[in-house]
Amino acid sequence: MSESYETVTVETAESVCSITLNRPDSLNAFNDAMRKELLDALQQAEGHEAVRCLVITGAGRAFGSGQDLAELESWYAQGCEPEFRDLLRQSYNPVVRRMREMDKPIIAAVNGVAAGAGFSLALACDIRVASEEASFIQAFIKVGLIPDLGSTFYLPQLVGLGKAAELCFTGDKVSAQEALRLGIVNRVVKHDDLLTVTMELARKLAHLPTRAIGLTKRLLNGANASDLDTQLEAEAFAQQTAGKTADHREGVAAFVEKRQPRFQGR
Repeated sequence: MSESYETVTVETAESVCSITLNRPDSLNAFNDAMRKELLDALQQAEGHEAVRCLVITGAGRAFGSGQDLAELESWYAQGCEPEFRDLLRQSYNPVVRRMREMDKPIIAAVNGVAAGAGFSLALACDIRVASEEASFIQAFIKVGLIPDLGSTFYLPQLVGLGKAAELCFTGDKVSAQEALRLGIVNRVVKHDDLLTVTMELARKLAHLPTRAIGLTKRLLNGANASDLDTQLEAEAFAQQTAGKTADHREGVAAFVEKRQPRFQGR
Protein backbone atom coordinates (compact mmCIF):
# COMPACT_ATOMS: atom_id res chain seq x y z
CA MET A 1 0.00 0.00 0.00
CA SER A 2 1.46 3.36 -1.05
CA GLU A 3 -0.44 6.59 -1.56
CA SER A 4 0.69 9.99 -2.81
CA TYR A 5 -0.29 12.89 -0.56
CA GLU A 6 0.94 16.43 0.02
CA THR A 7 0.92 16.54 3.83
CA VAL A 8 1.37 12.92 4.91
CA THR A 9 3.54 10.09 3.66
CA VAL A 10 2.50 6.46 3.73
CA GLU A 11 4.70 3.37 3.51
CA THR A 12 3.76 -0.26 4.01
CA ALA A 13 6.15 -3.12 4.70
CA GLU A 14 5.88 -6.42 6.57
CA SER A 15 2.16 -5.87 7.25
CA VAL A 16 2.82 -2.51 8.96
CA CYS A 17 1.51 0.77 7.51
CA SER A 18 3.54 3.81 8.59
CA ILE A 19 1.79 7.19 8.32
CA THR A 20 4.03 10.23 8.78
CA LEU A 21 2.62 13.72 9.31
CA ASN A 22 4.71 15.70 6.85
CA ARG A 23 4.53 19.44 7.39
CA PRO A 24 7.83 19.83 9.25
CA ASP A 25 8.12 23.59 8.58
CA SER A 26 4.97 24.10 10.68
CA LEU A 27 5.89 21.38 13.20
CA ASN A 28 3.26 19.21 11.53
CA ALA A 29 0.40 21.54 12.41
CA PHE A 30 -2.99 20.42 11.14
CA ASN A 31 -4.50 22.26 8.19
CA ASP A 32 -7.44 21.27 6.02
CA ALA A 33 -5.33 19.19 3.65
CA MET A 34 -3.65 17.23 6.43
CA ARG A 35 -6.94 16.44 8.15
CA LYS A 36 -8.40 15.09 4.92
CA GLU A 37 -5.29 13.18 3.89
CA LEU A 38 -4.80 11.59 7.30
CA LEU A 39 -8.40 10.38 7.32
CA ASP A 40 -8.03 8.97 3.83
CA ALA A 41 -4.76 7.23 4.74
CA LEU A 42 -6.42 5.66 7.78
CA GLN A 43 -9.37 4.48 5.70
CA GLN A 44 -7.07 3.02 3.06
CA ALA A 45 -5.03 1.16 5.68
CA GLU A 46 -8.14 -0.13 7.41
CA GLY A 47 -9.46 -1.59 4.18
CA HIS A 48 -6.16 -3.11 3.07
CA GLU A 49 -6.08 -6.78 4.05
CA ALA A 50 -2.29 -6.94 4.09
CA VAL A 51 -2.06 -4.18 6.73
CA ARG A 52 -2.32 -5.57 10.26
CA CYS A 53 -0.81 -2.74 12.32
CA LEU A 54 -0.35 1.02 11.87
CA VAL A 55 2.30 3.45 13.08
CA ILE A 56 1.76 7.22 13.18
CA THR A 57 4.72 9.58 13.57
CA GLY A 58 5.87 13.05 12.52
CA ALA A 59 8.52 14.36 10.16
CA GLY A 60 11.24 16.63 11.51
CA ARG A 61 11.36 17.93 15.08
CA ALA A 62 7.71 17.46 16.07
CA PHE A 63 5.07 14.79 16.25
CA GLY A 64 2.35 17.40 15.84
CA SER A 65 1.88 20.95 17.10
CA GLY A 66 -1.92 21.05 16.86
CA GLN A 67 -4.18 23.22 14.76
CA ASP A 68 -2.40 25.50 12.28
CA LEU A 69 -3.26 28.89 13.76
CA ALA A 70 -2.44 30.57 10.44
CA GLU A 71 -5.55 28.87 9.07
CA LEU A 72 -7.63 30.38 11.88
CA GLU A 73 -6.05 33.78 11.35
CA SER A 74 -7.18 33.76 7.73
CA TRP A 75 -10.73 33.00 8.86
CA TYR A 76 -10.74 35.94 11.28
CA ALA A 77 -9.21 38.22 8.64
CA GLN A 78 -12.21 37.52 6.42
CA GLY A 79 -14.47 38.98 9.09
CA CYS A 80 -15.93 35.73 10.33
CA GLU A 81 -15.37 33.58 13.38
CA PRO A 82 -14.41 29.90 13.05
CA GLU A 83 -17.25 27.42 13.38
CA PHE A 84 -15.39 25.06 15.70
CA ARG A 85 -18.35 22.74 16.10
CA ASP A 86 -18.49 22.10 12.36
CA LEU A 87 -14.69 21.90 12.12
CA LEU A 88 -14.60 19.18 14.77
CA ARG A 89 -17.63 17.27 13.56
CA GLN A 90 -16.61 17.27 9.91
CA SER A 91 -12.81 17.20 9.96
CA TYR A 92 -11.23 16.14 13.24
CA ASN A 93 -13.73 13.82 14.90
CA PRO A 94 -13.93 11.43 11.92
CA VAL A 95 -10.16 10.89 12.26
CA VAL A 96 -10.45 9.96 15.95
CA ARG A 97 -13.48 7.75 15.35
CA ARG A 98 -11.71 5.94 12.52
CA MET A 99 -8.71 5.28 14.76
CA ARG A 100 -10.76 4.00 17.69
CA GLU A 101 -13.23 1.95 15.64
CA MET A 102 -10.52 0.35 13.52
CA ASP A 103 -9.83 -3.23 14.58
CA LYS A 104 -6.15 -2.89 13.70
CA PRO A 105 -3.78 -1.68 16.44
CA ILE A 106 -2.23 1.79 16.09
CA ILE A 107 1.07 2.84 17.65
CA ALA A 108 2.16 6.47 18.02
CA ALA A 109 5.90 6.98 17.59
CA VAL A 110 6.18 10.36 19.30
CA ASN A 111 9.39 11.87 17.95
CA GLY A 112 9.11 15.40 19.37
CA VAL A 113 6.57 17.80 20.77
CA ALA A 114 2.95 16.65 20.76
CA ALA A 115 0.85 19.73 21.49
CA GLY A 116 -2.85 20.46 21.28
CA ALA A 117 -4.43 18.28 18.62
CA GLY A 118 -1.07 16.53 18.24
CA PHE A 119 -1.29 15.40 21.88
CA SER A 120 -4.89 14.31 21.29
CA LEU A 121 -3.86 12.34 18.20
CA ALA A 122 -1.26 10.45 20.24
CA LEU A 123 -3.87 9.70 22.92
CA ALA A 124 -6.21 8.27 20.27
CA CYS A 125 -3.60 5.65 19.38
CA ASP A 126 -3.61 2.33 21.23
CA ILE A 127 0.04 2.42 22.32
CA ARG A 128 2.52 5.29 22.56
CA VAL A 129 6.30 4.97 22.22
CA ALA A 130 8.15 8.24 22.88
CA SER A 131 11.59 9.53 22.06
CA GLU A 132 13.50 10.85 25.04
CA GLU A 133 13.22 14.22 23.26
CA ALA A 134 9.41 14.11 23.10
CA SER A 135 7.16 16.36 25.16
CA PHE A 136 3.43 16.72 25.62
CA ILE A 137 1.40 19.92 26.02
CA GLN A 138 -2.35 20.41 26.38
CA ALA A 139 -1.87 23.74 24.63
CA PHE A 140 -5.54 24.56 24.03
CA ILE A 141 -5.81 26.77 27.12
CA LYS A 142 -3.04 29.02 25.75
CA VAL A 143 -5.42 30.20 23.03
CA GLY A 144 -8.55 30.18 25.18
CA LEU A 145 -9.90 26.87 23.92
CA ILE A 146 -10.75 23.50 25.46
CA PRO A 147 -9.08 20.14 24.76
CA ASP A 148 -10.75 18.27 21.92
CA LEU A 149 -10.27 15.22 19.67
CA GLY A 150 -11.07 13.02 22.65
CA SER A 151 -8.46 14.41 25.06
CA THR A 152 -11.08 14.97 27.78
CA PHE A 153 -12.10 11.30 27.37
CA TYR A 154 -8.72 9.54 27.17
CA LEU A 155 -6.43 11.68 29.32
CA PRO A 156 -8.36 11.17 32.61
CA GLN A 157 -8.35 7.42 31.96
CA LEU A 158 -4.56 7.44 31.76
CA VAL A 159 -3.54 9.93 34.47
CA GLY A 160 -6.60 10.35 36.70
CA LEU A 161 -9.07 13.19 36.88
CA GLY A 162 -7.01 15.50 39.07
CA LYS A 163 -3.82 15.30 37.00
CA ALA A 164 -5.80 15.63 33.78
CA ALA A 165 -7.39 18.80 35.14
CA GLU A 166 -3.98 20.21 36.03
CA LEU A 167 -2.52 19.50 32.59
CA CYS A 168 -5.55 20.89 30.76
CA PHE A 169 -5.99 23.97 32.97
CA THR A 170 -2.32 25.02 32.97
CA GLY A 171 -1.05 23.85 29.57
CA ASP A 172 2.23 22.92 31.26
CA LYS A 173 4.77 20.90 29.29
CA VAL A 174 5.27 17.25 30.26
CA SER A 175 8.62 15.64 29.48
CA ALA A 176 8.91 12.16 28.02
CA GLN A 177 10.05 10.69 31.33
CA GLU A 178 7.22 12.39 33.23
CA ALA A 179 4.77 11.14 30.60
CA LEU A 180 6.06 7.62 31.22
CA ARG A 181 5.63 8.01 34.99
CA LEU A 182 2.08 9.31 34.53
CA GLY A 183 1.12 6.52 32.14
CA ILE A 184 0.67 8.75 29.09
CA VAL A 185 3.24 6.72 27.14
CA ASN A 186 4.13 3.04 27.27
CA ARG A 187 7.86 3.37 26.62
CA VAL A 188 10.57 6.01 26.33
CA VAL A 189 13.57 5.20 24.14
CA LYS A 190 16.65 6.94 22.80
CA HIS A 191 15.72 9.32 20.01
CA ASP A 192 17.74 7.51 17.36
CA ASP A 193 16.12 4.21 18.35
CA LEU A 194 12.52 5.41 18.21
CA LEU A 195 11.48 4.05 14.83
CA THR A 196 13.49 0.85 15.24
CA VAL A 197 11.85 0.03 18.55
CA THR A 198 8.40 1.08 17.36
CA MET A 199 8.64 -1.00 14.18
CA GLU A 200 9.76 -4.04 16.17
CA LEU A 201 6.65 -3.70 18.31
CA ALA A 202 4.47 -3.06 15.25
CA ARG A 203 5.76 -6.16 13.49
CA LYS A 204 5.12 -8.18 16.63
CA LEU A 205 1.51 -6.98 16.76
CA ALA A 206 1.10 -7.49 13.02
CA HIS A 207 1.91 -11.17 13.41
CA LEU A 208 -0.52 -11.77 16.27
CA PRO A 209 -4.22 -12.64 15.82
CA THR A 210 -5.52 -9.41 14.29
CA ARG A 211 -9.20 -10.09 14.84
CA ALA A 212 -8.68 -10.96 18.50
CA ILE A 213 -6.74 -7.71 18.95
CA GLY A 214 -9.59 -5.82 17.28
CA LEU A 215 -12.21 -7.40 19.52
CA THR A 216 -10.09 -6.65 22.58
CA LYS A 217 -9.71 -3.05 21.43
CA ARG A 218 -13.47 -2.67 21.19
CA LEU A 219 -13.90 -4.01 24.72
CA LEU A 220 -11.24 -1.68 26.11
CA ASN A 221 -12.91 1.25 24.33
CA GLY A 222 -16.16 0.56 26.15
CA ALA A 223 -14.77 -0.44 29.53
CA ASN A 224 -15.18 2.94 31.21
CA ALA A 225 -18.63 3.54 29.77
CA SER A 226 -20.11 0.21 30.89
CA ASP A 227 -21.25 -1.32 34.11
CA LEU A 228 -19.89 -4.77 34.97
CA ASP A 229 -22.85 -6.76 33.64
CA THR A 230 -22.78 -4.90 30.31
CA GLN A 231 -19.03 -5.46 30.01
CA LEU A 232 -19.30 -9.15 30.88
CA GLU A 233 -21.94 -9.62 28.18
CA ALA A 234 -19.81 -7.71 25.67
CA GLU A 235 -16.87 -9.98 26.52
CA ALA A 236 -19.02 -13.07 26.03
CA PHE A 237 -20.11 -11.89 22.59
CA ALA A 238 -16.57 -10.95 21.57
CA GLN A 239 -15.16 -14.26 22.82
CA GLN A 240 -17.76 -16.16 20.81
CA THR A 241 -16.64 -14.20 17.72
CA ALA A 242 -12.94 -14.75 18.42
CA GLY A 243 -13.54 -18.45 18.97
CA LYS A 244 -14.72 -18.82 15.38
CA THR A 245 -11.59 -17.35 13.80
CA ALA A 246 -8.93 -19.28 11.92
CA ASP A 247 -6.26 -17.74 14.15
CA HIS A 248 -7.91 -19.22 17.24
CA ARG A 249 -7.90 -22.68 15.69
CA GLU A 250 -4.26 -22.21 14.66
CA GLY A 251 -3.33 -21.11 18.18
CA VAL A 252 -4.90 -24.19 19.73
CA ALA A 253 -3.32 -26.49 17.13
CA ALA A 254 0.11 -24.94 17.71
CA PHE A 255 -0.25 -25.38 21.48
CA VAL A 256 -1.23 -29.04 21.12
CA GLU A 257 1.55 -29.66 18.59
CA LYS A 258 4.10 -27.76 20.73
CA ARG A 259 5.13 -25.34 17.96
CA GLN A 260 5.01 -21.61 17.28
CA PRO A 261 1.63 -20.50 15.85
CA ARG A 262 1.44 -19.01 12.36
CA PHE A 263 -1.29 -16.40 12.61
CA GLN A 264 -2.76 -14.99 9.39
CA GLY A 265 -5.04 -12.29 10.74
CA ARG A 266 -8.21 -14.21 9.92
